[in-house]
Amino acid sequence: MFKAILGSKINQSQLFDKEGNRLAVTHITAGPCQVVSVKTEETDGYRAVVIGFGTKRIKLLTKAQMGNFKKAGLDKIPPRFLTEIETGRELTGEAKPGQSYNVADVFKEGDTVQVTGTSKGKGFAGVVKRHGFAGGPRTHGQSDRERAPGSIGQTTTPGRVYKGKRMAGRMGTDRVTIKNLKVVKIDAEKNILTVGGLVPGGRNSLLLIRKTGD
Repeated sequence: MFKAILGSKINQSQLFDKEGNRLAVTHITAGPCQVVSVKTEETDGYRAVVIGFGTKRIKLLTKAQMGNFKKAGLDKIPPRFLTEIETGRELTGEAKPGQSYNVADVFKEGDTVQVTGTSKGKGFAGVVKRHGFAGGPRTHGQSDRERAPGSIGQTTTPGRVYKGKRMAGRMGTDRVTIKNLKVVKIDAEKNILTVGGLVPGGRNSLLLIRKTGD
């Protein structure tokens, strides 16, 4: 029924297949998630489901948030993270506020998924690290230009630096989606999803896992 779930990254690890090949995998705590609200074309102009994940202390909620959670019967154990997922007509009709589902209700081994998260922050980085520049020559009298960007423009014409010029700056903390990952293993009791490959973000970072294909 549902085709997406929220989770948090546990760690990166490895598994071995039947032929003895080593596979890089990522363990994810996926769900359980709760349906907070259902949006329909009649009331909102589009179809979507708002789902929640985790838990949050009640005293940290605003009155507006408490009102929304109370409608769904989640005011006793409110979710910490919320996200909205656009859905088709069939799911909008089946989903009910307060309904809970886990990883086994969404995925099975062998499914193809895409994982969206926030990449690790690297701080202020130079062009060599941020964009892969080669830097200047190591010889010919240059002692302090090894990691410099070089020229960033012309002279009087155009008299400015073009927009989008690759330069030093903040690196990381970007929204990244990794596609075509395979579900290797599912632990329904512990709500642990194991996918082949690596996913963005550090440990305990929030992830959105979507099922792709049939």
